[in-house]
Amino acid sequence: MDRASVQDWLDRYVAAWRGNEPRQIEQLFTEDAVYGYRPWDSDEHTVRGRSAIADSWLEDPDSPEGWEARYEPFAVEDDRAVAVGWSRYAASAEEPERLYHNAYLLRFAPDGRCSEFHEFYMLKEDR
Repeated sequence: MDRASVQDWLDRYVAAWRGNEPRQIEQLFTEDAVYGYRPWDSDEHTVRGRSAIADSWLEDPDSPEGWEARYEPFAVEDDRAVAVGWSRYAASAEEPERLYHNAYLLRFAPDGRCSEFHEFYMLKEDR
């Protein structure tokens, strides 16, 4: 993988998130992919397999109009990458605007699909 390939994958990741379509999500990942939502917490927040990943995304999907996000490669070496960026959720009647800073640890298969995805995030709090 190179920086351009990782950026392309990240752009397709955001498009799939916005699209909320199982096929588009599944195309990002290998059949046996591992997706760690909260890898520091426990294995209970790790999903295995691209169909299970798509199902988990769609359990409680974000409204396509309710957020924006931008990610970019920070480091790329062989089949591994680290990406950084942010996700911003618009204010609603229930919650104020939320801004998350994100870091993703990625491993890719030779065909460019992701085989391991682990996300780390921090909510920016105004003080």
